[in-house]
Amino acid sequence: MIRPFCYLFFVSIGLMTISCKQRKLRNQEMVDLLAEIDKRNFDVGNSFSAQARLNYFDSVYKTTTRDEEKLQLQNMILLGLLELGQEEKAVQIGETLLKQIPIHQTRQRQVAMKSLAIAYLRLGERINCITDHTVESCIFPVAGRGVHADKSSSEKAIALYLDILNANHVDLDSRWLLNVAYMTTGGYPSQVPKPFLIAGLDADTVSGVQPFRDAAVNVGLNIKNLAGGSVIDDFNNDGHLDLITSSWSLKEGMHYCRNNADGTFTDVSDSSELGYITGGLNLMQTDYNNDGYRDVFVVRGGWMRGYGRQPNSLLRNNGDGTFTDVTKESGMLSFNPTQTATWADFNNDGWLDVFIGNETSSPNDVYPCELYMNNGDGTFTEVAAKAGCDITAFVKGVTSGDYDKDGLPDIFISTLEGRKYLLKNISTVKGDLKFTDVSVESGVIINTTRTFPTWFWDYDNDGWLDILVCGYEFDGSLSNYSASQAMGLPAGNAGKVFIFRNNQKGGFEDVSEKLGLHQYAFAMGSNFGDIDNDGYPDMYLGTGNPLYQSLIPNKMFRNVNGQRFEDITTSSRLGNLQKGHGVAFADLDNDGDQDVYIEMGGAYDGDAYQNSLYINPGQNKNNWVKLNLEGTTSNRAAIGSRVKVSFRENGVSRAVYREVNSGGSFGGNPLQQHIGIGAATIIDSIEIFWPASGTTQVFKNVQPNENLKVKEGVGAIAKIFSPKVDFTSHSKGIISCVPR
Repeated sequence: MIRPFCYLFFVSIGLMTISCKQRKLRNQEMVDLLAEIDKRNFDVGNSFSAQARLNYFDSVYKTTTRDEEKLQLQNMILLGLLELGQEEKAVQIGETLLKQIPIHQTRQRQVAMKSLAIAYLRLGERINCITDHTVESCIFPVAGRGVHADKSSSEKAIALYLDILNANHVDLDSRWLLNVAYMTTGGYPSQVPKPFLIAGLDADTVSGVQPFRDAAVNVGLNIKNLAGGSVIDDFNNDGHLDLITSSWSLKEGMHYCRNNADGTFTDVSDSSELGYITGGLNLMQTDYNNDGYRDVFVVRGGWMRGYGRQPNSLLRNNGDGTFTDVTKESGMLSFNPTQTATWADFNNDGWLDVFIGNETSSPNDVYPCELYMNNGDGTFTEVAAKAGCDITAFVKGVTSGDYDKDGLPDIFISTLEGRKYLLKNISTVKGDLKFTDVSVESGVIINTTRTFPTWFWDYDNDGWLDILVCGYEFDGSLSNYSASQAMGLPAGNAGKVFIFRNNQKGGFEDVSEKLGLHQYAFAMGSNFGDIDNDGYPDMYLGTGNPLYQSLIPNKMFRNVNGQRFEDITTSSRLGNLQKGHGVAFADLDNDGDQDVYIEMGGAYDGDAYQNSLYINPGQNKNNWVKLNLEGTTSNRAAIGSRVKVSFRENGVSRAVYREVNSGGSFGGNPLQQHIGIGAATIIDSIEIFWPASGTTQVFKNVQPNENLKVKEGVGAIAKIFSPKVDFTSHSKGIISCVPR
């Protein structure tokens, strides 16, 4: 019998290597530890080690004498080659395999044809979207420069899908992929046979949305790697936003791209030593030592179960362009699989703490959540059990925020079991940190859908934090669900987005249906921002699962006055078909509207893809203000501080509310708060509540369209000069922030 490997799910760590250039690194201990773990994880029993499994399948194939088993093994080898990015070899095996299966063995032929068809589709992507990458590559609906120049691979996939569908008309997965394949040849919808056409996939029913343009190639931010995180913030305190990304592969290093303030970026991954720190499906910024420089926290081991026993990394920003791994000396070294954490000052002592959501995936892989309290001297103490928050679950998203406005940050936890946890912070001023589980009485436990990313936000600007959590429930390929949705067929709560509205009495109401969130998304990386400066936060969701067949677009939803959300994916041209991970909203070109950066690439070595920087062309003439907050009594990064911006728009008084954080649980916005004020021409007041001191500062009659600095306890606002730059006119900057 062939061992039942999870060969279709979350596989392989890649073959790229990073040279240490024969020099001793300040972070050598962590670099060596990660390399040793990677070496140890090359195990045929590890469903993420594609090469090891491929070697195993090949060895069994050479020894078995059973014809049926040989055919099955050939199909597994084909899929393994795809996972390693060897599409041409996969196609060759697929063609040979199909010739070997007798015509009357319908089921076996269907399986082989599906594998061969997806191999051809991926080969077409390799030739046209990766090697010959354009600003419109893989944008759904595929059009313009996204149409393949070399159509041969897509045409062969089309022929196979037609054969599959002629034998099985109800195969929605193949029907969706057939329509996408026709798009890549420029033949949708006119050339799609009517019985298999999914009509309306190219329809643009939303007006007033200006399309974004991918400028990552222009400025050298088209980093190509596997799934990972991304954070945008000012890491060198020069007033300009930089970018740091990670990859979940222990063979791929981080990337640090420094903003030159002239429309270009410089790759300083080597000199900062971040380039030698490998792994990390997600990362986030913090300032754990209150020195005014953004530090970085990298989380590792997500999805990998027992093979995910990898250390997280706390990387101290030294203020000189370098980072030092202080995980061990800070007391935070542990080996638990995770991809999510949230930084907050849980006891209001002015120092940031961190709650880590670990993944307990089976009775044999138990990893309780951790809470590290900041001792204020560069070290931390783990207190999760004592504080009542050592949740044991398959945690996929955590977020913190003061939902009940008592001055203490609370915790919300999203899990793959479907159980949701709302932990209320009930700490007293002089007592120990303590949480109590209010999931039942708050109403969030009613929703039992398996979920992934999450965040606190005030989507309707009523002054109370609401909760967003994204469904991640599916069975197999996501193309099936996309076809069902496009054809008006039901599929339950699979992959939907849920919003729990704060009832201001300690509870929440599921208002997802009322807000028009009926669309499937299957979100992974995700975040929120305000693309049209109307003051209401919009959201961008990086979608997918590891299957190559899950060729579905990322999703952009616009918030309409806090009353409903509309899907503007097509009109905004943000529907990238590749796997979407860490997302960040930021005004990188300083033109007054937020752009979107997304870390692309899947779980397989062969599913690496270029990241995208989508430049917002400006949706209207609305005004805005940017606030850079600095705590003194409160934590210096001002995380958890509350902002209220009041103004009159068209004669009507209104306010926009924000709580300072980096946004969603999978991707990092700048801690700088970008706040749209619609058509208002003056800001009546800006109120800032500082949680540690319990004080509120108020600034009256503030001019809009300025980048402002506010320090706790200082009565004057300082202006930060931020020159506008152009990322889209022509190619410039570094060629690519590539591995060294």
